[in-house]
Amino acid sequence: MNRRDSIKALGFTTLSAGLLLEACKTDTKPAEETPAAAEAEAGRQAFEIERDQKLHAEKFFTAAEMATITVLGDIIIPKDAKSGSASDAKVPEFIEFIVKDIPDHKTPMRGGLRWLDVQCLNRFGKVFTDCSKAQQIELVDMIAYPAKAKPEMAQGVAFFNRMRDLTASGFYTTKIGIDDIGYVGNSPNKWTGVPDDVLKHYNMQDVKAGV
Repeated sequence: MNRRDSIKALGFTTLSAGLLLEACKTDTKPAEETPAAAEAEAGRQAFEIERDQKLHAEKFFTAAEMATITVLGDIIIPKDAKSGSASDAKVPEFIEFIVKDIPDHKTPMRGGLRWLDVQCLNRFGKVFTDCSKAQQIELVDMIAYPAKAKPEMAQGVAFFNRMRDLTASGFYTTKIGIDDIGYVGNSPNKWTGVPDDVLKHYNMQDVKAGV
């Protein structure tokens, strides 16, 4: 599954607008950031800074779960010639934060990660992160395309949809992700004067020539 396939499978029209808004406004700086440095951020209220620091200090996912999230994220958005992978953009850390910030994600994410391991144990005799790359992709392909997935894979499909949304939200609200889509925002233009075709239309070519 290359980057283009990943984004095609995602379909930005299915991405939660609320989730993107949360991703854009959420501060995901490391927990060890000092209060003085955090308070220097423009537009941040003291209670927001305090809340974020508290969330950063907490741990929800286990090390094994974070390893699975990292592998899945890099399958969804792998590194290519143009830009880095999901893990390069620190998407796993983003997911750890956003799940604590929006607790409704906790049970579906933890349940989905366990479902993934159970499926791998039944099929390959080992958990997802211990499987070969080919085995990981084999299982992901069973749940990454809802229209093609078998009914018995419904729980996996729901989990992967959520995981994909979180991965895309995290990736495309970082500098790596913004650069990847080529977004430049507002940028100054260089004024070179009235275009020649406009001057010609009004018979004013001599004006630009300084005559």
